[in-house]
Amino acid sequence: MTADAAKPGGSRGIAMLIPEFPGQTHAFFWREIAAMEAAGAPVQIVSTRKPAPEACPHTFREAAVARTTYVFPPDIGRAALFLARRPGAALAALRYVQGLRETPAARRARLVGLIPSAVELVRLCQAQGIDHVHIHSCANAAHLGALAQILGGIDYSLTLHGNLPVYGTDHGSKMARARFVSAVTRPLADEIRSVRADLPAPVIMMGVDTDRFAPAPAPEGARARPFEVVSIARLNPTKGHRFFLRAMAALRDAGGAPVHYTIAGDGPAREAIVAEIAALGLGDQVDLIGSVSEDRVLSLLQGADALALTSIGQGEAAPVAVMEAMACGLPVISSVIGGTPDMVDDGRDGLLVPQEDVEAITAALRQLADDPQYASRIGTAARATALKLFDYRANAARLLAEIRTAQDAG
Repeated sequence: MTADAAKPGGSRGIAMLIPEFPGQTHAFFWREIAAMEAAGAPVQIVSTRKPAPEACPHTFREAAVARTTYVFPPDIGRAALFLARRPGAALAALRYVQGLRETPAARRARLVGLIPSAVELVRLCQAQGIDHVHIHSCANAAHLGALAQILGGIDYSLTLHGNLPVYGTDHGSKMARARFVSAVTRPLADEIRSVRADLPAPVIMMGVDTDRFAPAPAPEGARARPFEVVSIARLNPTKGHRFFLRAMAALRDAGGAPVHYTIAGDGPAREAIVAEIAALGLGDQVDLIGSVSEDRVLSLLQGADALALTSIGQGEAAPVAVMEAMACGLPVISSVIGGTPDMVDDGRDGLLVPQEDVEAITAALRQLADDPQYASRIGTAARATALKLFDYRANAARLLAEIRTAQDAG
C-alpha cells in the first residue's frame, strides 16, 4: 500500500480477510484482489493463520504469503496492553462472545481466544488507515470482524460462500454489525435475509479469468479417443464422484460410447473412490491425479470434452470449477445444488441432474458422448454464458462498489 493510501483523504484502502490464505481453492481471491487494485483500490491482505506450503499448489503462493498479514498467533503481550488501555471495549468484546447463545459454553470459552487476534486486526487497520474489512467467510472469521468493530470501530462486510449451517451458528450476531453480507447465489441471499431481513444482501458471484480460461484451438481432424470427462473437486463424499462412476459403468454395460474420466483433487474419500473404481471394473477408464495447480486445471479443461460435478447435500454454492469449464467452452453435467440452476440453463448451456440420480447422470453422459455436435452446441453456449456472468473483473467491480457505498455511508 502506498503512503498516500494510508492518509485520510487518500485512496481509501480496504482489508480483505481470507481464512488460511493462500489455499488450493483461493485462485479466485487472488484474481479478485488484482482486479480491485487495477481499479485503483489498495488492498491489504489479511488471514487467520498461515497454511502449510502444500496447501497451495498455485504459482502465486509465495507472492501471496509475502503480501499477507496473519493475525494468528497474536502477540499476547501487545494485545493485553491494547485491551488494558480500553477496558470498556474489552468488556464489550467479552460480552459479545458470551452472548453467542447458539454456541455451547465450551465453544464460547474457546472463542474468547479470538479477541487477541481481533486486536491484531484493529492495530493493522489503524496503522494502514483502513476503515473497512471485507471477510470472505461467515464462519469464525466473521466473529473476528464483529470483534474488530467492537474493539476499534472497524467496519466490515462478509461474503457467504455456502449454506449457513456449514459455517456454524450465531449468524445473527456475526451479521448484526456488518455493513452488508454478499452472497454468491440467490438462494444464499435468501438465507441471509432469513437471519437479517434488513441487511443488504447483494448477489455477487465469484469469477474466473475468461481471457485465460478459454476454449483451446480446435484439433485438426477427428480425435480417435474416448469421450474425456474431468472432475476438479476435493475428494470428499459430498462431491459425489461415486455417482458419476456408477453412471460410467451403466453406460459401459449398455454398450454406450467409451468414456475416460480424470479426477483432479485430493481428500479423505480417496480410498473409497479407489475402491468404487475397482468394484465397478473401471480401472482402465479412470485416472486419479491428485491436487493440481491452476495451470494444470486449465490444461485439463482444454483437453476434455465435458466436466462432471455430481455433488450432493449443501456443500456447493456457485462452483468455480463449473465456471472455469463453461469459460473453456465445455458442456457441464452438474447436480442441481446451491446456485447451479442460476449458472446453468439446462439443455442449452449445460445439463443439470437431480442429486444422486445415476440414471439421469447416465442419460446426460450418453447425450454428450453419442452426439459430438450436440456437445459442441452446449459448449459454445456455455462459453457465452461465462462471458456474460462469470468474468472476475466485472464481479470484483461489483463487490468494490458495495464496499465503497458502505464506506461513504460510514
